[in-house]
Amino acid sequence: MEDEVTMTHMQERVDQYIGQFKEGYFPPFELLARLTEELGELSREVQNVYGMKKKKPTEAIKSLEEEFGDFLFVAICFANAQGISMNKALETVMHKFETRDQHRWTKKEEQ
Repeated sequence: MEDEVTMTHMQERVDQYIGQFKEGYFPPFELLARLTEELGELSREVQNVYGMKKKKPTEAIKSLEEEFGDFLFVAICFANAQGISMNKALETVMHKFETRDQHRWTKKEEQ
């Protein structure tokens, strides 16, 4: 298995990359627009692989992994620009799901 990296490491790596440019992070609405664009591109690939609407022969086929990577990069940029720890954000939402929603779904039977 490949070496695993933490969310903190991903955020630091993206910050180092962006930090080498004078422009830095884009403003919040620009990042949100880019995040929406990347989600649309990811959605298009999911539709091509699993949906009814296949791509035209003239449309480039990209991997789901590549499109998810693009989406994740912009999400990390957004988090970094807003000073959001992705670790803390995930912990907060997991606590919500593990408490508020703990009985919402049918659990698998233990074997």
